[in-house]
Amino acid sequence: MKNMTFRAAALTLGAWMGCAIGWAQGQTVLTVGPESVSASDFEHIFLKNNRDAAVTEESLDEYMELFINFKLKVLEAEARGMDTSATFKRELDGYRQQLARPYLTDSEVLDDLVQEAFDRKQTEVRARHILISCDENASPTDTANAYRRIKVLRDRIADGADFVSVARSKGGSDDPSAVENGGDLGWFTAFQMVYPFESAAYTTPVGELSPIIRTRYGYHILEVTGRREARGEIHAAHIMIRTPQGKDPGAVTQARRRIEEIHRMLEEGADWNEMAMKYSEDVSSASKGGELPWFGTGKMVEAFEDAAFGLEENGAISDPFETEYGWHIVKRLEARDLPTFEESKRELEKKISRDSRAERTRDSFLAKLKTEYTYTESEKELSQLVRAAARVDSVFYEGHPLPSTSRDNQVLVSFAGQTWKVGDFIAHLNTTKIRNPEAGAAAIIASNFTAWTESLLLDYEDSQLEAKHDDFRLLIEEYHDGILLFELTDQEVWSKAVRDSAGLEAFHAENADRFMWGPRMEIGVYTCANDDVLKTVRKALKKGRSSREEMAEANAKWLEENALALRMEFGTFESGENHWADSVFAAAVNGPTVLEFPAGDGATVVVNVISARGPEPKPLEACRGAAIAAYQDELEARWIAELRAKYPIEVNTLVLHSLAD
Repeated sequence: MKNMTFRAAALTLGAWMGCAIGWAQGQTVLTVGPESVSASDFEHIFLKNNRDAAVTEESLDEYMELFINFKLKVLEAEARGMDTSATFKRELDGYRQQLARPYLTDSEVLDDLVQEAFDRKQTEVRARHILISCDENASPTDTANAYRRIKVLRDRIADGADFVSVARSKGGSDDPSAVENGGDLGWFTAFQMVYPFESAAYTTPVGELSPIIRTRYGYHILEVTGRREARGEIHAAHIMIRTPQGKDPGAVTQARRRIEEIHRMLEEGADWNEMAMKYSEDVSSASKGGELPWFGTGKMVEAFEDAAFGLEENGAISDPFETEYGWHIVKRLEARDLPTFEESKRELEKKISRDSRAERTRDSFLAKLKTEYTYTESEKELSQLVRAAARVDSVFYEGHPLPSTSRDNQVLVSFAGQTWKVGDFIAHLNTTKIRNPEAGAAAIIASNFTAWTESLLLDYEDSQLEAKHDDFRLLIEEYHDGILLFELTDQEVWSKAVRDSAGLEAFHAENADRFMWGPRMEIGVYTCANDDVLKTVRKALKKGRSSREEMAEANAKWLEENALALRMEFGTFESGENHWADSVFAAAVNGPTVLEFPAGDGATVVVNVISARGPEPKPLEACRGAAIAAYQDELEARWIAELRAKYPIEVNTLVLHSLAD
């Protein structure tokens, strides 16, 4: 019974604590002047800047003081109108555009595309293709004709005709290289072809014919001829002997003999770098020992890649081989496997954002927005607009705007409780450069209507990001406050301390005890190469000749014979600044004297202690950096005190401490 009572009490206490924490999240934890900060916002900022730290009442109190100082500076910057300047708005808008991008795409589709790209990167595909060219903005008639052509060619191959023969035949592939290579594209991997083509290559089984695919270049069919595990990347160097255009047999033989002789010399131990610099005819790499940038599949001609990737150890060199450029020998410098998913994720995301596959994330995101905001469009009004435009032949040519219609005030598009009318779209069309006026009214209006409505949706969603995403709102606030904080602190503290020479000098004079030399030794150090030089130095020091000039004058003869016979160094050093001064400190010297230390190889170091100096203030020039930093701290402390006196501050300690673990 007692256990049941205790259990019930514990559950009740746990429920109460959960409610208390939930209550605290919605409460104001700080008020600075007219601005309030919620407990949830403060907690988010605290945790972001104190990762993995224990959340105690003490740490919360300590951070709150720093946060108050931060908010006071931002409040003062706003009071001065710094957040209304054109420069500030332009800078913040630039940051906002960058930060908004991840929120204006379908992250789930992006994740799928990243995984797909990574998976494809593990494999390389070989294929040949036939292309029938067709511009993206081609007329319906031209598009249909291109499709019929590619279908006829595909049917011929499907019925048993040889792919290469069809590609090379009259009326075959529009790719001019097909005459020589029969459409063979060699080996490739993800991002090396346009996305629809890449997808067809990776989804078509080896030895089979793909469906007809459309890219921005036209219509394609492809036959996959091979698939293999990705090779990774290699770092190599090469020596090349060029063969002339036209490949005169005598010149080719001469080039082959030269490369074979170079290869023989390398095998007998000749230095690779010297041979490359001396003999290689690749001017871009010869001076670097033939070194090439890292490369993977599809970056070099196939014969070169095969030779390089065929080397199994670093330092190995290939036999001579020929490419269309000449004769080569390749040396493997390094090789590396493909990066892991985590290592490559960010780079894959960047590549996807620049690739046509990014349209999938955009299209999916727009579809979700249309559902969320109950998007509707009037097909009737759009059709009538097309008919009206078609009646005016020159309407889409520059300088000929689309005239107003009787239906300008009819609703064309609506979503999120807002409407856009026919007249709004006409105004947009009349300010848009029509790239292909010959395409016809229906095609032009359709493509521009799609672009216009997509822009409306994305602009609206962009305007809602702060309200929909707390993390985005806090991030923008962080950039907003950070820009203001930097500008105002620079004015009031950082640059002010550097510019205010009189203030800095006065601060230094008033705080001289903060900028002190420690105990120092003023010394002359003479490194004597042999006993003759040592004797001469001893005599000179006894006679009071200690300066560089006096020592050189006394020993001009042997200094001329050996410039390194005597090396001299003079200075005043604190402990830790000079090895020989430290040796004097260790000897507990407190006045002028001469000490000698063996230095190896018959050399001796003579240290002439000129004076042992106690602690004393540093002049400003000797401590300017430290003095400026301290003066900045002083200016900031005064400024914070003024701001705390200017703006009322209220901390809800109960709410603050409820955030502790």
